[in-house]
Amino acid sequence: MIKILVVEDEYDLNRFVCLSLREAGYEVTSSQNGEDALNKAIENKYDLILTDIMMPKMDGFDLAENIRMNDEKIPIIFMSAKDDKSSKLLGYKIGIDDYIVKPFDMDVLIMKINAILKRANIESQREIVIGNLRINTEQRSCEINGEEISLTVREFDILFKLLSYPKKTFTRSALMEEFWDYDSSATSRTVDVYMAKIREKTSPCDGFEIQTVHGLGYKAVLK
Repeated sequence: MIKILVVEDEYDLNRFVCLSLREAGYEVTSSQNGEDALNKAIENKYDLILTDIMMPKMDGFDLAENIRMNDEKIPIIFMSAKDDKSSKLLGYKIGIDDYIVKPFDMDVLIMKINAILKRANIESQREIVIGNLRINTEQRSCEINGEEISLTVREFDILFKLLSYPKKTFTRSALMEEFWDYDSSATSRTVDVYMAKIREKTSPCDGFEIQTVHGLGYKAVLK
């Protein structure tokens, strides 16, 4: 059974979310502050973490950052009353997978959780097939209609990352941190140039497109 950790300091909302997720078929663990949640995340194996931002002892930003230092892949969703762009940017820079603003529709949240868990399962695979494209991390190969296309190591890694998380927006700064390690010569313009090259090389693909998210970065959208 899929295990979800719910971190929310407001008791009634915590209880409602946990109950709704259990009814949806998930195994749920509850926490009411970031410090307790971090200890539980270290000691136990969860498939997804759903957390508030403003909490006692440790806020959601610090919680997500600490979790990311130990686990780069576990999906993290922020649920917060903070609807400002800076909070969303910081969350995505840390490496969260989605951000839902309170008050929210529980059915929508469950749909987001299902979609993110599906993407996480895709990334755990060594090969992704989307439309006429096949990309294999073990062989480091990328084919369109059975013919291999030439990608640099960095282009390959960026493309695989985007395709592993369809619809997830990756900020330019997050891409720079992961694939350039904040190389002093790299800028946000460098990311744009690479994306242009990847788009050009994958233009014959019929199963997805790489979209620019204005003011943020890029995402792969399945057709």
